[in-house]
Amino acid sequence: MTSPASRSDAFVPGPRGFLPPTASGRLSGLRFAVKDLIDIEGFVTGAGNPDWRAGRGPAAASAPVVTILRAAGAAFVGQTVTDELAFSLEGANVHDGTPPNPAAPDRLPGGSSSGSAAAVAGGAAEIALGTDTGGSVRVPAAFCGLYGMRPTHGQVSLDGVVPFAPSYDTVGWFARDAGTLARAAESLLGAASGPPITRFLVVEDAFALADADLAQALLAVLLPALAGAERVRVFAEGAGAWREAYRILQGAEIWRSLGPWITRMRPRFGPSIAERFADAAGITDAEVARWQPVRLAIRARVRGLLAPGTALVVPTAPTPALPRNPDAATLGDFYARALPLTAIAGHSGLPQITLPVARLNGAPIGLSLIGADGADAALIAAGQTLFGGRPLA
Repeated sequence: MTSPASRSDAFVPGPRGFLPPTASGRLSGLRFAVKDLIDIEGFVTGAGNPDWRAGRGPAAASAPVVTILRAAGAAFVGQTVTDELAFSLEGANVHDGTPPNPAAPDRLPGGSSSGSAAAVAGGAAEIALGTDTGGSVRVPAAFCGLYGMRPTHGQVSLDGVVPFAPSYDTVGWFARDAGTLARAAESLLGAASGPPITRFLVVEDAFALADADLAQALLAVLLPALAGAERVRVFAEGAGAWREAYRILQGAEIWRSLGPWITRMRPRFGPSIAERFADAAGITDAEVARWQPVRLAIRARVRGLLAPGTALVVPTAPTPALPRNPDAATLGDFYARALPLTAIAGHSGLPQITLPVARLNGAPIGLSLIGADGADAALIAAGQTLFGGRPLA
């Protein structure tokens, strides 16, 4: 019998589950999977942890995001694996197993929406819902060669979703092509508004955080499509300050959301997840007070760059997908560079689309567009126009 830690499946252990659409609509004929952090009526939301799962009965109602997709004609086909309580960008779970990366089988799928990305990349669903706080849709999309959407903060309901760091939390989604991503967006976001994206700002210091060959490969795709694009820099405080602001402010919110349960239940966590929660538990009010003005300054600067019709262009992740068993140095280097990249949209509450535009050393790599508040549909349209919106070969 396969042990949980050795499983390699996009879906949580046990019966997969199925719910038919409740009406016909723009998503008729499509299947969708749902991260095990989002409530499905009649199913237990396990959040990737056996003690969380054991303390909960079946959800009495589905989260609004699930209800919307079923009402638009899509069928629910299963709950997908998440890193424990969403606290990782790697895609590994010591309890439920590590989902495969169909686009690069010797590599991790990325987390914490790992199973959702794997389900779409592997063809088990056309759409999958995930959550994105610090990159948990964007990084798996890049690692698995998918289109991924982190919406404007607050645009998609978080009701029925396990809270993590509420001022950063979003519900996002994956698809293999931009057209399907757009169809899901039409259902989840409503009618498009605002001007199209016509001005692109290439963020030089974001590209400098990426591996040199990855940056070069992305720029080789980008520059012909965006000849004459302007160059900007955003990390005025230094990338390390952006990362530290995110660690402190996100961590404090995480402990407010989950600390009481952890203190009361003393759940079993994998070693790396336990270490991250212990770090969050030690964050002080003085640290929050120190870093909150930094976030506000970052937010004002980034939003100031994004007049209507403008998008920032950045690498989605600094490396291709990580190896299945990365060493501590590899992980530390990845997080040191990935978190400042994902914090551009995260600190600012802005939408970001990940586009699978190239491959490097046998693995997909992702390019991202970050737009102004509410420019979600315009970002998707820009991705379709610039790069064709097709699945990555």
